[in-house]
Amino acid sequence: MKISTKGRYALRVMIDIGINSNSEYVSVKDIAVRQDISKKYLEQIMTMLSKAKLIETTRGNIGGYKLTKQPREYKIGDILRATEGDLTPLDCLIDDNYCNRKENCKTHSFWAGLDNVINEYIDSKTLEDLIK
Repeated sequence: MKISTKGRYALRVMIDIGINSNSEYVSVKDIAVRQDISKKYLEQIMTMLSKAKLIETTRGNIGGYKLTKQPREYKIGDILRATEGDLTPLDCLIDDNYCNRKENCKTHSFWAGLDNVINEYIDSKTLEDLIK
């Protein structure tokens, strides 16, 4: 499993909003400058986070983005899944019909264990943990 820039930047953006919002909207321009991310690329990430209902948006002079919940209510896993999709390391763990060797595979339980460890870890951390 490798986390792309979208996943890494999404975490940075969520932290930025959590720190800088004070219950107000934070402009995409300000986030882009602080995080050194192009505004165009940042807008793609914001769309993904918005579709996942992790942030809300408004337009206009006071427009921008803010969190939909308190930072302690966000699991890091939910943020990463919003931008990365499923984080499972192998397709055979998602789709039982993907591999016809599953029944005799000596490594399947290893990969399932790795998947479990990854998901338990990223779901045990919150946005608040990273902000602190």
